[in-house]
Amino acid sequence: MAAGGPPEQEMARLREELAKANHDYYVLDQPSLSDNEYDRKLRRLLDLEQASGLPIPPDSPTQRVGAQPAEGFETVRHAVPMLSLENAFDFDEVREFEARVRRFLDLEGEIGYVCEPKMDGLAVELVYRRGLLVRAATRGDGVIGEDVTHNVRTIRQVPLRLMGSVPELLEARGEVFIDRSHFNRLNREREEEGERAYANPRNLAAGSLRQLDPRITAARPLRFFCYGAGRASETLAGAQAGLLRVLAGLGLPVNGLFRECPGLAAVLDYCQEMEEKRHDLDYEIDGVVIKVDDFGLQERLGEKSRSPRWALAYKFAPAEEATTVREILVSVGRTGVLTPVALLTPVFISGATVSRASLHNLDEVERKDVRVGDRVLVRRAGEVIPEVVKVLDPDREDRAEPFAMPLVCPSCGSEVVRLPGEVAHRCLNLACPAIVKESIRHFAAKSGLDIEGLGPKLVEQLVDRGLVKDPADLFRLTREDLLSLERMADKSVQNLLSALEAAKHRPLPRVINALGIRSVGEHLALALAREFGSLEGLAKADRERLLAIEGLGPQVAESLVKFFANPANQELLRRLEELGVKPVVEEPGQAGRTALSGKSFVLTGRLEGLTRAEAKALIQRAGGRVASSVSQKTDYLVAGEEAGSKLTKARELGVEVLDQEGLLALLGRGENNG
Repeated sequence: MAAGGPPEQEMARLREELAKANHDYYVLDQPSLSDNEYDRKLRRLLDLEQASGLPIPPDSPTQRVGAQPAEGFETVRHAVPMLSLENAFDFDEVREFEARVRRFLDLEGEIGYVCEPKMDGLAVELVYRRGLLVRAATRGDGVIGEDVTHNVRTIRQVPLRLMGSVPELLEARGEVFIDRSHFNRLNREREEEGERAYANPRNLAAGSLRQLDPRITAARPLRFFCYGAGRASETLAGAQAGLLRVLAGLGLPVNGLFRECPGLAAVLDYCQEMEEKRHDLDYEIDGVVIKVDDFGLQERLGEKSRSPRWALAYKFAPAEEATTVREILVSVGRTGVLTPVALLTPVFISGATVSRASLHNLDEVERKDVRVGDRVLVRRAGEVIPEVVKVLDPDREDRAEPFAMPLVCPSCGSEVVRLPGEVAHRCLNLACPAIVKESIRHFAAKSGLDIEGLGPKLVEQLVDRGLVKDPADLFRLTREDLLSLERMADKSVQNLLSALEAAKHRPLPRVINALGIRSVGEHLALALAREFGSLEGLAKADRERLLAIEGLGPQVAESLVKFFANPANQELLRRLEELGVKPVVEEPGQAGRTALSGKSFVLTGRLEGLTRAEAKALIQRAGGRVASSVSQKTDYLVAGEEAGSKLTKARELGVEVLDQEGLLALLGRGENNG
């Protein structure tokens, strides 16, 4: 093989492309290749390197697991490298894997395996000493990862203290991910606010875990499944299935879908079953991990340079298909944001017919250069909104003109504007029928007033006939109004009237969320309800008072102040109250704790066996509130180890300082329950 010939050039090009893709994904959290494209290029490079017989450079993507950690986090060296897995893309390759295992072990009988869903998230290692979580790190490049301990502590599924008889040392390994339902909700909220939608659940999980501010991570509903261990100070089990049961017994979350398979036939059955079930799950899986169950056999098999010989990742076929863009329409959301939507020639993807895909905003359309008539690659993952991945024929000569955002709203004809600093185009006419309809739907949704029977088609009729112009009008509807609508008979009318009556007395957090205040979702609505205790109290809060709430930033504070200062919104709240809408306010705490109602706390330093979030929750349950900064309005500063400037300021202002025991005594708990 001549030096410098085509194979060498192709290998150099592939290494460069894969290195860039690794950097884009692992460091920038901006994937530039699909999983399928990346796997295909990596497989091609592996084949070329093996066929060439030339020395493989140590920096080749085939010799490494991930990428260098991003700046901003301390680095952590894994005591036992976190290797990646070799991939198989069909059952023949799974059979070849077992044949290699048999040859290496010189075995003839059945080999026992454990199969687990291959989670599509971010791999992490949790280090427990004497049962306490002391460190968490990302996989990074397999040897060096990023210290994300503070962020992992915010994941409620991750135990801060293990249960039962714990080993002196345990390095537990698993995957951080986010459910599809939470991902969809967050994307809906972002699109309503005119912000760029997240690409996929995996990238959102990875980006959330790698936030420099743990408060941002805490606001994201991350989850964790444990699938193995690195080092342990004692033998926990003799096989993978036994280890998973031990880990679960220690309080670590383990995916209950794992299965012991007595042979290859059972493995293939499991893979087929999971591929059929993948879209019924509320989280992303992109394959099945197949492991030789017996740890003694695993030890004999050992490892190659970048992957163990005793494990394999069977990858599902990508849920992508090619189709044609028939038309690009524009929909109007409840905040007035205009969203371009691609109408597609219907195509069957992963068990569903897809005929439309969101294009998010004009910047996204221009970046991908999507036009009417284009052949495009469309991806569908479960209930996630289908997305156009890329245009397949960008160089075609007879392409249509580039898409342009309309100058007037397609619903009401008002001028469309693009506010400074936003990616979104908006209709600012609050009386726009499309905005009114979306606002009513949001108001009546399960996360709002949960008005059963008030579906999208009924909302369309109510607005189009002029019976409802804002949410308050819902409570003026009469039996005669509803009977005049299509498909509304006596029973359905009575059910809706009963649902409207019940909706007048929903919990305060749901009422706040139902109002559709920009940048305020379910999580923040709950915090605001606990903080102020009434709509009146929230409406009177000024910007400074709102900014004192931990985790509430200037943009949200400005949004709240503007909402309650708007005369139209003030009139809406007055009418809702007049029509009998009275939010239910939860009691601040049990009898022995109500003395803390309204007291202001600030937390600083490190508490032993108690996270900041846990301490905050205890204070809030007792009726107190937690602020982020010390002021003359602060009643107590809770100071743990390594307390900083907040302690100095509290002493200067004469604020009472509590240690952890003092806090627990004040809460009536007496001692740490950890």
